[in-house]
Amino acid sequence: MIRVALRIAALVLALLFAVPFHLLWRLLRLSSPWPKWFLGGVARIIGARRRTVGAPLRRDVVFVSNHLSWMDIPILAGRNGSAFVAKAELRSVPLVGWLCTLNGTIFVRRDDRMAVADQINALREALTEAWAITIFPEGTTGDGKSLLPFKAALLAVLDPPPPGVMVQPVHIDYGAATAELAWVGDEPGTSHALRVLRRRGTFVATIHFCDPFDPRDFPGRKAIAAEARARIAAAGGERSLSPL
Repeated sequence: MIRVALRIAALVLALLFAVPFHLLWRLLRLSSPWPKWFLGGVARIIGARRRTVGAPLRRDVVFVSNHLSWMDIPILAGRNGSAFVAKAELRSVPLVGWLCTLNGTIFVRRDDRMAVADQINALREALTEAWAITIFPEGTTGDGKSLLPFKAALLAVLDPPPPGVMVQPVHIDYGAATAELAWVGDEPGTSHALRVLRRRGTFVATIHFCDPFDPRDFPGRKAIAAEARARIAAAGGERSLSPL
């Protein structure tokens, strides 16, 4: 428990340092680097040592990534600075929901069919402001051994694609530590977080930024999802593809 306490203390200190500067930058209407700094710090505190393959686009991009754990967010955002699309329920989680808003998280209600158009408009507005956003089209976390089917509906913002926006697939891999760190099954979020915080030592988190593609070359969200999934699989997501 000493390890857990030390890591939590380090997270709190990083938060107390970053938030005032972030709010100052916002007050001055400056582009704030502090969410990226803080999330990168979170990744290091929990033991991640990032290894990057390829280069992320900096703007006008939708990153499409496999999903292993909540750790994907600080590890990815600490490298590419993107905002994320998350389920609306996360917004009501104490502290976590507030931190998500600081990083420009876009909350969606997947079960609210009446609000789909508004959610798509929110995503398009974010991209219009030159944000980079990340979507996890599996819709949940996997075990890291294979890709789950992609839910093409989660890529509705790309059908049709906003002008000038590219898609860049991303493969996240925790290497030998994947079995220990992947969040699968019905494990409560608190239990998983404590399991990560208790883990000894460090682990290598490889982020493979695949070659980006123009979504206009793949008409329709299903075709875009299929192309992104194929590229993630080729980068090491799985040995063989199963249908979408």
